Amino acid sequence: MQKEMSDSALAAAAALSGRRRSMALAIVATAMVLDLVDMTIVNVAVPTLQAQLRASDAQVQWMVAGYSTIFSLLLITGGRLGDIYGYKRAFLAGVAGFTLTSLLCGLAATPDQLVVARLLQGGAAAIMLPQVMSLTQIMYAPHERMAALGLFGILGGIAAVLGPVVGGALISMNLFDLGWRPIFLVNLPVGLIAVFFAARILPSGRSDRRPRLDMKGTGLVVLLLFSLIFPLIQGRDYGWPLWGFGLMAMSLPLGIVLARHSQARMRHDGSPLIVPELFLMRAFTIGLLTTLAFQMATGGLLFTLALALQRGMGFTAAQVGLAHVPYAFGASFAIGMLSRKALPRLGPVIISWGALLMAVSLVALAMLLEWPGAAAGHPLMLAPPLLTMGLGMGLAAGPLPPCTLSEVDVGHAGSASGLLKATQQLGSAIGAAAIGTLFFAVQPDDSGSGEQAIEAFSLSAGVIAVILLIAAVIAFAIPRQLRIRGAGPLAGEE
Repeated sequence: MQKEMSDSALAAAAALSGRRRSMALAIVATAMVLDLVDMTIVNVAVPTLQAQLRASDAQVQWMVAGYSTIFSLLLITGGRLGDIYGYKRAFLAGVAGFTLTSLLCGLAATPDQLVVARLLQGGAAAIMLPQVMSLTQIMYAPHERMAALGLFGILGGIAAVLGPVVGGALISMNLFDLGWRPIFLVNLPVGLIAVFFAARILPSGRSDRRPRLDMKGTGLVVLLLFSLIFPLIQGRDYGWPLWGFGLMAMSLPLGIVLARHSQARMRHDGSPLIVPELFLMRAFTIGLLTTLAFQMATGGLLFTLALALQRGMGFTAAQVGLAHVPYAFGASFAIGMLSRKALPRLGPVIISWGALLMAVSLVALAMLLEWPGAAAGHPLMLAPPLLTMGLGMGLAAGPLPPCTLSEVDVGHAGSASGLLKATQQLGSAIGAAAIGTLFFAVQPDDSGSGEQAIEAFSLSAGVIAVILLIAAVIAFAIPRQLRIRGAGPLAGEE
């Protein structure tokens, strides 16, 4: 009995003082910020990477989308490792691995070396990040979690959009004549500090349920996502061969096999990688579809906007970072203030209004960039549409996760959270790959004219706006009467 109690993560978390619990929350929040900044910080470095490493368009796309792809396909398995071996142990392994692979990224001498290092970095993040939600769940009672999730939302919004700002500043400063390398090396001190304090503060122990690893399910997910992502990234370089379309078509039968395996595994031992009954919940299913579309739009936007500003407008990396400041402010303000107050009053409909505002602002931004005098303008000239675009992003991104998980039973919280994060990363990867391919089809390399780059962004922006409209329409189907666990009823509930 004593052995079971000492091995329980819930029991260890219950013994934490309020101060230590707050410190533990700060530690896991740091890991989340590391991941989000690292996913977006590379976007602003694309022209520098191509110039200094002589990287091809496909290699650059793999540097951006490869991280998200590996992360998304290993994310749910990473969460299971915490259940089986302990959340603290998995978190430490993930942060240590992320720090080491950041060093490998910073030391890469060729484009292929950097691609491999980024793939390994995504794998480490897939072990690290699921433990953030798991540790939050065991440390905080349901009625306390909304405050913690609100903090994550604020930090997440700031980190995701400040990545280009930090990246632009680091590249422009050219610290120690290292060029682009500090955008990865900056993770080293943060990661080492996180490991030091996590080892001393985080609660030990494992899940009381301790499900088994679903290796067959993991393999099927890897094959399914690979069949979708690889042709999107490499298709243009290979001339869109028939095998690429055949590979994408294979995702449908693979999805059917995965669904049948998950059902059989659920009947056998109750621990499939993907819990089938989650998809019987309307809010969860519609929320995932909305998330996929929304992340495709934002992933494609952040990738192509940095290219358009540098190739088309002639902005330096620092100017690109400055241009992102209004977007960052709008997103963080909407997530931290507007969405948290509006969600209980208006319900999930604000997700749709946020996506619509983002789409309209994006069209306005594309029109502004096409204005004849724009090329000679200051980055802050773009502030109005970028500010409103950030507000729209925050209004949609803030409420989307709690609405998606609102009907999920606590017994499946880990699996549901893993699926949600995996969908977010998959959407970002597809967006960067597909929209990036469209951009490069119009403006193949940086030797083209600035007008070509603006034309490429305008076309990409039109497609992104359509995807945002689709996300808005899907989000209207999220049930109006929801109860966010631990936060009370939303608007419309009796």
